[in-house]
Amino acid sequence: MYSRKIETQEVREIVAVPHDTPIYQAAQQMAAAKVSCAFVTDSQGEIIGYLTDITLRDNVIARQLDATHPVSEVVDTPIVSINNEAYVYEAILLMFQTKTRYLLVEKGGHYIGFLSRNKLLSDLAQSPFMFIQAVKSAQSMQELKRRWETVPEIVNQLLSRGVKPEIVNQVITTVADTIALKVIEGVLAEHGPAPAKFVFMVLGSEGRKEQTLLTDQDNAIIYEDKANEQRELVRAYFLRFAEAVSDQLNHIGLSFCTGGFMAKNHKWTHSLSHWKRNYNSWMSESNAETVMKFSTFFDCRYLYGEAAIMEELQAFMGEVLQGPVERFFYYMANNALQYEPPLTFFRNFRTFTQGTQQVFDLKKTMTPIVDLVRVYALKHQIFKTNTGERLQELRERGVFTEKEYQELFQAYYYLMGMRLKKQARQLINDRIPPTNYLDPKVLTQVEQVTLKEIFKVIADFQLRIKVAFTKTL
Repeated sequence: MYSRKIETQEVREIVAVPHDTPIYQAAQQMAAAKVSCAFVTDSQGEIIGYLTDITLRDNVIARQLDATHPVSEVVDTPIVSINNEAYVYEAILLMFQTKTRYLLVEKGGHYIGFLSRNKLLSDLAQSPFMFIQAVKSAQSMQELKRRWETVPEIVNQLLSRGVKPEIVNQVITTVADTIALKVIEGVLAEHGPAPAKFVFMVLGSEGRKEQTLLTDQDNAIIYEDKANEQRELVRAYFLRFAEAVSDQLNHIGLSFCTGGFMAKNHKWTHSLSHWKRNYNSWMSESNAETVMKFSTFFDCRYLYGEAAIMEELQAFMGEVLQGPVERFFYYMANNALQYEPPLTFFRNFRTFTQGTQQVFDLKKTMTPIVDLVRVYALKHQIFKTNTGERLQELRERGVFTEKEYQELFQAYYYLMGMRLKKQARQLINDRIPPTNYLDPKVLTQVEQVTLKEIFKVIADFQLRIKVAFTKTL
């Protein structure tokens, strides 16, 4: 499942119906082809949406719509596609993330067929994706809470089977995203429709899709600007909405952020114009304190709402980054230099006392990689948030060589694997809350040597970023 590519799957042939086709004729074509999804095309033959059995039920039968009307009146969007060289697990995660049941498969710039989520999941009956489906189908807060409590077992199972840590990260993140979406939709149903278009975005490790089993909420809300007489009403609604979402997530097990970086905090629920002022201030009027404090906001990722709002904010960030923001990059680079790899001059582990053990902090060991990759990504206006994806893009643009990419990628995810294994063991075997602390004495000789080489890689890249962005040795 984790090594199989989409090109090895049997894709269904696309059934295309022009936008002016009567609904009943489109249904007849679907029946004749024995498919539950047809794709709707415009006058140029480009796919603009799709029609499913559920579309016919909800948009035609339930509304008692005349079936002679054109399919363009009931078409569903958006169209979601994936390259045939992507992996099967990526296709399923994309389906859950975008809430689509059908995925167009693209090869060489052309659509060659489509995949059905039900078909893929039936092929993977014992996989964690069935678990994600169960989360998606949960009917109550208590059921969501029970599902979240099962995640450590899923993680342990995946790691013991040799699944790569970056894939495990994505599974954890997709479960957390699915829970958050269920909560958001439930709160919207309780509070009534939002009075303005908005985006619920996630930040930090959640924004980077790098969640572990020791995770908390990091989120914020951006809503569209409204006329003066509506502003207070709109703001009051979103603050109530944010508080309800955060409280429910906390009850489920996604704990409150200790630093207060949550939408329920009045500072982090604002209009788009206010958020633009925030980002402009952080980038144009930088100092060491603000950049260190707010770097998490440069790992922001869209989760729910009007995607165009997020796109407008990113376009604004791109404009500011083209200006005189050398101080911003200077302090961003300094962030990556704040933590020194825990290795002494004589290549022994530098530890501190935690209870009865001598340990070092795995999360802090990984932080310089996150920070240095972030600063290079922003420098080159790469708005992907995942560390691995940022690294791949930097390699493709020639910023990092293949060797440099491999060193950083492997170092980061080796540390991530150790961190996830330790946390799963603490939760399942030791029955204690997870931590990021690791005692080097419990490691094998091979693991100790590997860690020391990783620390050397981090130190070498810290030197590179020091020269490139702070112009000093």
